[in-house]
Amino acid sequence: MIPFSVLDLSPIAQGSTPADALHRSLDLARHAERLGYRRFWLAEHHNMPGIASAATAVALGYVAGGTKTIRVGSGGIMLPNHAPLVIAEQFGTLASLYPGRIDLGLGRAPGTDPWTAQALRRDPATADRFPEDVRELQSYFEPAKPGQRIVAVPGAGTRVPLWILGSSLFGANFAAEMGLPYAFASHFAPADLLDALALYREKFQPSAQLEKPYAVVAANVFAAETEREARRHFSSLQQAFISLRRGKPGTLPPPVDDINTVAEPHELAMANHALAITAVGTPEIVENQLRVIIEETQPDELIVTGHFYDHAARVRSIEFTAQIRDRLAQAELATSNH
Repeated sequence: MIPFSVLDLSPIAQGSTPADALHRSLDLARHAERLGYRRFWLAEHHNMPGIASAATAVALGYVAGGTKTIRVGSGGIMLPNHAPLVIAEQFGTLASLYPGRIDLGLGRAPGTDPWTAQALRRDPATADRFPEDVRELQSYFEPAKPGQRIVAVPGAGTRVPLWILGSSLFGANFAAEMGLPYAFASHFAPADLLDALALYREKFQPSAQLEKPYAVVAANVFAAETEREARRHFSSLQQAFISLRRGKPGTLPPPVDDINTVAEPHELAMANHALAITAVGTPEIVENQLRVIIEETQPDELIVTGHFYDHAARVRSIEFTAQIRDRLAQAELATSNH
């Protein structure tokens, strides 16, 4: 069976602080490690009142330092916001401290609004240089050559594995060209999912890092004891998504019993379209939904995420999801033995 991983945005729930959110991220990572998840990723966002992982490398150091075996990485670093050398030094430091456990997922979106992008000293044209920046960054992780003028210290020789993240055909094509693993942001932008996976697999060129295509699909998962409870937890993500589309991002709101009381029909339709790759319900319902997603996309790995207001419910959801993963593995084994 394919491995399962966890993507966390370190959500800041209404009435709590960024410190609370980061402490909960570490707690979630420890549970994920205990439950046998492959990796735990945090994402870079800026000027978002509901997301605490803006200083992604710093947050990853905290999580890696508080866990023992699970891989820890970025899903992702928005590379055009940064000089490649700085990212090489940051992730070279992480790889030096936690060898064999660090992933560097890279995206080319700003992860923020135009004003914040400007405050980050981001030149809009840097997105066009994304391929060159990735190649430059990759070179810094190679062993330093004699006479090399610029060396990432730490970083050189660590060969931190790079991943390309995306929600369009551009990322799929570039990941294939570079021979890098590819993670698709289907948890909020599913439109090009199947086309991007097909393009990536068709165009893939083997590289020193990777011999054959490796594709990760992201899914929102809200598993709970009852379907009503799961849908209630999911309403926090729906509300947050709608607030973002209204141009009013905020902290993660508490769940509501009926999402129709806080969202217009057209807003809810837009949110549910964007959040189509989502499994919500009892473990049995979620298992059936995830089986369909896996059969349709044939990923090499599934990364699950969930914006829960209630941290205990989020932990319970990844526990249910780990049980689902194990049942799917047993079913696959039974089928292959016949």
